[in-house]
Amino acid sequence: MKVIKIDKNIWAGGIDSLRSGYRLFGPVMQGDAHEYKELTSDETPDMAYTNTRLSPKSVVFPQSEPMFTYSLDENNPEHHILKDAPKDYSPRAVIGMRPCDAKALSLVRMNFDTEEYRDPFWMNSYDATTFVGLACDSPCETCFCTSAGCGPYHEEGFDVLLSDCGDAYEAKALTEKGEKLLAAAGWTAEGDASVFEPKKAEAEAKIVCKVESSNLRGKNSLDLYDAPFWKELSFACINCGTCTYACPTCWCFDIQDENKGTEGVRMRNWDSCMTSLFTLHGSGHNPRDQKHQRFRQRFMHKLKYFVDKYDKGLMCVGCGRCVQQCPANIDIRTICNKMNGYEAAS
Repeated sequence: MKVIKIDKNIWAGGIDSLRSGYRLFGPVMQGDAHEYKELTSDETPDMAYTNTRLSPKSVVFPQSEPMFTYSLDENNPEHHILKDAPKDYSPRAVIGMRPCDAKALSLVRMNFDTEEYRDPFWMNSYDATTFVGLACDSPCETCFCTSAGCGPYHEEGFDVLLSDCGDAYEAKALTEKGEKLLAAAGWTAEGDASVFEPKKAEAEAKIVCKVESSNLRGKNSLDLYDAPFWKELSFACINCGTCTYACPTCWCFDIQDENKGTEGVRMRNWDSCMTSLFTLHGSGHNPRDQKHQRFRQRFMHKLKYFVDKYDKGLMCVGCGRCVQQCPANIDIRTICNKMNGYEAAS
């Protein structure tokens, strides 16, 4: 492991040096909130941000992504044949990513990279990306990452982790990809590894919100499924799907063919288990046609089904986005504690 010191006076110059070899993404103020976007030639990542409205998962898993193209023109000798849509898998880097968002990608990878199936679109994008993290020295009030197997200085999923030390960043190179990026930027000055542990302890001490989840794996799934509290907890929910789109670990998608004349594109689009159309069958039957059923599915998936299937903790990294953005003030922390403490009547 190598630690590099990056003087902030040469930070912008290093970013410019990276542009020749990487497509760069980072947090930029868009309207009233920070968003991750591809940086133009005159933009640098705003490293003074607190958190973004959406996570950078769209760099790997776009909200809408063309998968294949096809022709319906029977005069075309290749009509009705799916062809790979043009893709750009050239090297890219996400600069200034929070530890919770990197941990989230590690969780999502369990779904897209398995022994039985490896999603080429997701994995090719992931493999092309270098993840440069920014440690979180001032967590939000809604953050509970330390209760979700993460933390302000968590390193999982990163190639480089930066710590803001005032007039410089200390950069911990965690992988070979990370070392390559630092060298390409011209950042070579030897750093001080000793700053990380005390800053980590200080940042973790600022997270006062705790969530209990230690009992979830031992709970009977049907007991939780049939628990009497779901209708009450879901009463205020308007099934808008904000929580699913804001969540860095949600991976559900829909596939649709979009035609214009005789030309067509097969698209993959983010979808949400909170909408009534998500489980609507072609027959007209909907196994989750009630609001509380969709609400229950979301939280059972994140806090029980995922826990049981992978034994890697929650399908949640404690970023707090869903807590901040829910228009009905529904709080995953309350629901997790409720599920963790529930005891079915004997």
